[in-house]
Amino acid sequence: MTAMQDLPLPAITDRATFTAGLDALRVREKAHTREGDAIAAARRRLPVTEVDAGLQVTGPAGPVRLLDVFEGRRQLIVHYFMWHDGHSEAQQCEGCTWMASQVAELSYLHSRDITYAVLCQGPYDDSVRYRDFMGWTMPWYSSFPGRDELLTGRQLGLFHLVCYLRDGDRVFETYWTTGRGVEALDSSYGLMDLTVYGRQEAWEDSPGGWPRHRSNTRSAAGAPDWPPVKEHMDGRPIPQWPLVAAAEEHRELP
Repeated sequence: MTAMQDLPLPAITDRATFTAGLDALRVREKAHTREGDAIAAARRRLPVTEVDAGLQVTGPAGPVRLLDVFEGRRQLIVHYFMWHDGHSEAQQCEGCTWMASQVAELSYLHSRDITYAVLCQGPYDDSVRYRDFMGWTMPWYSSFPGRDELLTGRQLGLFHLVCYLRDGDRVFETYWTTGRGVEALDSSYGLMDLTVYGRQEAWEDSPGGWPRHRSNTRSAAGAPDWPPVKEHMDGRPIPQWPLVAAAEEHRELP
C-alpha cells in the first residue's frame, strides 16, 4: 500500500478560487441530476412484459412461486446473485458480495410497496449459509428451478437487478440492468466518488500519480485494514475481512 505521505496532493489554492471551481462543477452536477431524473421518468414509461407468476424458486420452506416472493406487495426488486458452486466463502462472487453488503434497512422500500429479495443463482442450502456467514438478513431464495426462464435473454452467471410489477396474480417484468447498472444497490462507490482520490481503481480518469491499486471488489488491498489477518491476503471479498478479523480476535480471548 502506498504510504500516506507519498500520495500526491491536488493544487492548493485560496478559498475564493476553490469556491469558483466548485461552483463551475456544480453546474455540471445539477445537469447530471436533472438528466438522471429525465431517464428515471422515461424508465417509468417503458412497456412491460409478462412473466409466468408460477415460476418456481426455492426458499426456506422449499419451492415457492415468483408471485410469493412479492410478500403481498405490488413491486419487487430482485438481485440475481452470482454463485460459484462448490467453492468456499472466500471464493464467492466479490461483486455480488460488495453490492449485497450495502443493503440493510428495507423499511423504506416497503413504505413504497416494494419488496427486495435476493434470488441466488446457486443451490439454496449452500447459498443461504453464505448469507448467514455474511450476516445479511434480506429475503433469500435460490432461483432454481426457474432460473433459465427468469433470466431469459440474459447471460447466466452474471449478476443482474430485475424489477417486477404485480397486478393481482399476474407478474410483469419492468426493467433490468446491465453492467454497472447494479451500482443502484451501492452507496460506498457514490461516497468514494465525492473524494479526491475517488474509487482508486485502474479504469478511472485521475491525475497522474493518483492511487489506482485497488481491486474493485476483491482485495488483498482490504487486508491491511484488519491487522489480525494481514498474513491471509488471499483475495477475499472485501466485506469478509472484518468478519475474519473478529473471528481471530475472538479465538484469542482467554
